[in-house]
Amino acid sequence: MKRMHVMLKVNNLDESVEFYSTFFGVAPTKQKEDYAKWMLDDPRVNFSIAERDGEKGIEHLGIEAESEEELLELRSNIDRTHGLVRNEGETTCCYANSNKSWVADPQGVEWEAFHTFGESEEYSAEEEAACC
Repeated sequence: MKRMHVMLKVNNLDESVEFYSTFFGVAPTKQKEDYAKWMLDDPRVNFSIAERDGEKGIEHLGIEAESEEELLELRSNIDRTHGLVRNEGETTCCYANSNKSWVADPQGVEWEAFHTFGESEEYSAEEEAACC
């Protein structure tokens, strides 16, 4: 079963973790010094926040697939939107290894479809490359 994904950029991670933990009624499923994620079942959502540079608020939306088969279904739907598709493929993001595709809606909101297949110690693939 797929899961809705919401990613926000925030100014202060600790303040936002306290707010959303209270709002959702549970602590984050994953928390790093610059990132936190809640895997909620009611509503079924992967909600994450990150203390990153740039404009704050909604970074992107998405749908998380539980399998590669579900990801293929999502990619088929993305292809039918006739939007500008970016198949990122296997990458590291948000302390996880995932297979991703992206599309922007008519208003420019970025949507990702992804399947996560492992954890990472790095926030992104760029940080891994920069560190070694």
